[in-house]
Amino acid sequence: MKKTDKSALIKELSEKINEYNHFYVTDTLGLDAAQTSDLRRECFSKDVKMVMVKNTLFKLALEQSDKKVEGIDEAFKGTSAVLFCNTGNVPAKLIKNFQKGTGELPLFKGAYVEESVYVGSDQLEVLTKIKSKEELLGEVIGLLQSPAKNVISALQSGGTKIHGILQTLSEKE
Repeated sequence: MKKTDKSALIKELSEKINEYNHFYVTDTLGLDAAQTSDLRRECFSKDVKMVMVKNTLFKLALEQSDKKVEGIDEAFKGTSAVLFCNTGNVPAKLIKNFQKGTGELPLFKGAYVEESVYVGSDQLEVLTKIKSKEELLGEVIGLLQSPAKNVISALQSGGTKIHGILQTLSEKE
């Protein structure tokens, strides 16, 4: 590969790293063509961008990017595919579901999620439980609405009680 081609590829990868908030590093070695195609299709349907990379070029792209990612170097050994996304837990769930049909492939090697680095296949379970921004906002809104709903229902039920008491008192006289 020519030096100009390498620098263009590094620049393109660096732009992808800056564009997406999270990325996962996997090993797809051992998947046949049909399984790899299925994985790509699944990634496309979940709005995840899958890119096969050369480890050294990706490390150089990381250095040129705006993100400060430290400690993920050990994930870049052997064959690497990088999954880019803007929702932190989607690729983890995708990998875990895909592994159910293929055994242990693709292998999870590492990830950069929510400005933290996760390395090792044992971290996949942790990543599937991370909540996305939308899920957290939904929970917070639900929690904030809960007391307001209780107050409104108490006022509404209290209004009917007061009305009943007033009606009873007016009927006595």
